[in-house]
This record gives sequence, structure tokens and C-alpha cells, in this order.
Amino acid sequence: GGSWGSTLALAYAETHPDRVSELVLRGIYTVTKPELDWYYQFGVSEMYPDRWENFIAPIPEAERGEMMQAYNRYLTGTDETKKLECAKAWSQWEGATIALVTDPDRVEDFGEDKYAIAFARIENHFFVNGGWLEEGQLLRDAGKLRDIPGVIVHGRYDMPCPLKYAWQLAKAWPKADFHIIEAAGHAMSEPGILDQLIRANDRFAGK
Repeated sequence: GGSWGSTLALAYAETHPDRVSELVLRGIYTVTKPELDWYYQFGVSEMYPDRWENFIAPIPEAERGEMMQAYNRYLTGTDETKKLECAKAWSQWEGATIALVTDPDRVEDFGEDKYAIAFARIENHFFVNGGWLEEGQLLRDAGKLRDIPGVIVHGRYDMPCPLKYAWQLAKAWPKADFHIIEAAGHAMSEPGILDQLIRANDRFAGK
């Protein structure tokens, strides 16, 4: 699992370690408040001020102190025009920041109306609810992975998912091989990330 997929994989493995033979994880995301704030409130905003300006544009200035909650109000509101405007801004913020080098075609694809509405509403719904996880739960319970072999692949310049959390997971899970990919962001399509994922899957398939 990658990104949100890593969240789900960790949650499942920590709940049912006897049902998991191995794990291949990319872009570790533990959905803590600091991680969410880093991406949606203050942090990545400093790295991408031009893109951040587009992200905050649909939200009135007085509501920008809680961006996820403000977006939630508009994404679940009755004004369909405003809903689409917010969905496109939310979705394209991610499309613009997930790779080391921004791909204009990806940003455009993330802004397609139906995709943006679905992507933004689902993602925002999970994140305003903290993924229905206790704060810090996935790192707290990482010891339950102790008998599970695994591979962690994480880009050095992953904007949505700060490397710090992958580092902490690797420290708590000695059986995992940890690969920090230099010159890589968050996307699975980054060459160094994709290479390690293929190697990991081939390794476990070979068992």
C-alpha cells in the first residue's frame, strides 16, 4: 500500500498480524494532526507558495485558520458551483505537489470535474475525521509488526507525507528494509520509488 494505502495496510497488519505474510509500503502516512496540518495548513505552503495561493483561493480569508474544516463545509454544501470550485482546488493542490517535478498534465487530470469531486470529498471526509484512528495509533502499535518482514520505500522530498514518520516506523519495526529514495517525491511513478517497489514485490513473490 502507498500513501493512504500504507495507512490501511498498517492498520490491518497491526490489528491482524497473524493474517499478514509481509508488507510493502510506500509513502508512509499515519494520519496524525501534525501530518495533516503540514499539508493542509502550514508547511508545504512554504515550499509551494504559488500552488498554495490556488489552494486557499476558494476559501474566504476569515475561514483559513482551519482549512480542512472550511473545505468540508463547502464540499458538503448545497452550492454546486462552489462545491466544484473547491473540489478542483483541493484535488489540484495534491496533483501539483506529489512529484519532485510538477507534471502539468497530472494537475489538469486531477482537475477533471467528476474526478475532483470524488477525490476531494472522499479524502477530505476521511481527513477531517482523522481516518477514524486514535492520534499516533499506527506508530504506537508498530511493535505488533515485529514478526512481519517488510519493505518501506519513501521519497526524500515527499510533500504530502513527511519522511519523519517513515523514519520513526522503520525504527520501531526492525524487520523492515527501509529505502529512502533521493531525488523523489511522493508519487509511485517516481523512477527510484517504482524500482524499489518492483524489487520488493519480486522478492516476496519469489518466496
